[in-house]
Amino acid sequence: MIASASTDPSAGLQIAATLGAVAFYFLPAIIAAVRRVRNLGSVIVVNVFLGWTVIGWIVALAMAFRTRDPRPGTAQQ
Repeated sequence: MIASASTDPSAGLQIAATLGAVAFYFLPAIIAAVRRVRNLGSVIVVNVFLGWTVIGWIVALAMAFRTRDPRPGTAQQ
């Protein structure tokens, strides 16, 4: 018989749920990084220190979705 690291069959589900919750908590920072917003550091700081409050998380999310600056060298109309 092969020895198992865990005898609890729901251990994998608990790990997946924890990783999902952490990813959801850092969702504003992830979105800001993917969108390459200019104020990425500010989004991360607000998310880490105020994200546990619902308002802080929403503010960080709004900052992540803020309109990006146009690329340099592109013509404005």
